[in-house]
Amino acid sequence: MFASVENSLRQALKALGMEPPERIEVGAPREEAWGDLSTPIAMSLSKQLKKPPREIAQAIAAKLSETGGAAFEKVEIAGPGFINVIFSRDFIMEKLGRILSEGQAFLRADIGKGKTVQVEFVSANPTGPLHLGHGRGAAVGAALSNLLAAAGFKVTKEYYVNDAGRQVALLGVSVFARYQELCGADYPLPEDGYRGDYIMDIARQIRDAEGGKYKGQDFAQAGTYFAEKSCAMMLAAIKKDLEGFGVVFDIWQSEKELYEKREGMESEVDGAINFLRAKGFVYDSEGAAWFRATLFGDEKDRVLKKGGGQYTYFASDIAYHKLKVDAGYDELIDIWGADHHGYIPRVKAALEALGYNREKLRVLLVQIVNLLRGGKPVQMSKRAGEFVTLKEVIDEVGADTTRFIFLTRRPDSHLDFDLETAKAASAENPVYYVQYAFARINSIFRHAREKGISEDEARTGQADLRLLSEPEELKLAKKLLAYPTVFEGTARAHEPHRITYYLQELAGLFHPYYNRHKVVTDDAGLTRARLALVEAISIVLKDGLSILGVSAPERM
Repeated sequence: MFASVENSLRQALKALGMEPPERIEVGAPREEAWGDLSTPIAMSLSKQLKKPPREIAQAIAAKLSETGGAAFEKVEIAGPGFINVIFSRDFIMEKLGRILSEGQAFLRADIGKGKTVQVEFVSANPTGPLHLGHGRGAAVGAALSNLLAAAGFKVTKEYYVNDAGRQVALLGVSVFARYQELCGADYPLPEDGYRGDYIMDIARQIRDAEGGKYKGQDFAQAGTYFAEKSCAMMLAAIKKDLEGFGVVFDIWQSEKELYEKREGMESEVDGAINFLRAKGFVYDSEGAAWFRATLFGDEKDRVLKKGGGQYTYFASDIAYHKLKVDAGYDELIDIWGADHHGYIPRVKAALEALGYNREKLRVLLVQIVNLLRGGKPVQMSKRAGEFVTLKEVIDEVGADTTRFIFLTRRPDSHLDFDLETAKAASAENPVYYVQYAFARINSIFRHAREKGISEDEARTGQADLRLLSEPEELKLAKKLLAYPTVFEGTARAHEPHRITYYLQELAGLFHPYYNRHKVVTDDAGLTRARLALVEAISIVLKDGLSILGVSAPERM
């Protein structure tokens, strides 16, 4: 409906001799009594036209009423110059029928037009199990990928594996120490080593597979094997947990590979840094190699190679992002933890120094999750040692619930995740409330079949929707017709949580309607019309849930 008003506004402005702006702001008014949709276009044009907003609004409103035909029941002016629109019932029901006849073609706007997008998310160090913060990033990244694909983009999902550097070496020595302990030998666990039960599990699996042949050896002799083996096993566990969460990646890019020399060529890291050096953006000082980040808006220059010859993580990040841009994607989206906020300027500075448009990269930040049980903080996990793992939460409340709750708020805002609420079969549990609406609609159709009522007319949009006369039915129809605009705005803003909000609001309208009105009645025509309405609701619920990566169960 938003698109209909925007198009009508463009026609009205042109008819009045005004040049329509590129985008016209159209939205729901703050008060329901003010109308179905509202626009402040008259106020935004006031300065340009040098006329009072209400005078402009009156002219636009008159032209809308003239050109809108049967679409508008009423066009009114409010306040300093808002134009409020009320749609006619016939227009609403005609559009509702299109949801039934066209489905996704009506609900989803093709804003991508085949453009390519790479979404890189989770990318947790393979040194321990995934925690809730990783899970929230996984839910956001997967939902965003689904959303963009639904909006016509070609999406590639990538996980950047940090399998090089100090953390992986520390994982190796931690497992090695536990391995020696299992073999009856003594080897000190580093003070900053990993201490969760999973370290002992990896050590035990290696001992059982190798028969204890590394017993009594020094880490210098077996360190590379233990680091690589432990990292591979940890990464396999991460992949399994993500698959159980319904998150699958197209590409797993190894950091270590960026340091490996290619046949007859330098490594990706050496190539990227030498490229920057040739352009004068790398200099040597105090025995280290530095990137002139301040030339591109960063607060200070950044070290690329330390005095001992080791590259920093930033060096490999430059090579990694160069590799991504060179792959030809139209847009790069990185999803990071909120603690990486300060890292954004330096990565964008590096892209600009490499000769790329820094705006090609978009970074979304994900805040921490506070895990509660009945309103009280949950104690730390014995398995992970320092945090509750994503798998533990999924095992307790399910993947659907976990994913939906992660998407109930903006990713850059803190989230309280209460396990007891997540398990409640009530309106307090947001995913239950939405899924139950879909299941209820399926039960309505089962009941209709038991009564010998054909559902074909309802499911194909042939019912007489004008028979829907209850205020709740009109409100539900209007809510359904808002979905295409919600979808488009969500895709353009890269904010999948907007879909979650919408689904909760739609379910919040459906359940009271279901409790007050029978869908299957003694009136055959009304029954078909109401079946058509709930079918349209189920279509929209299923579409929204599929974007979030949450199932739509037929029974609960």
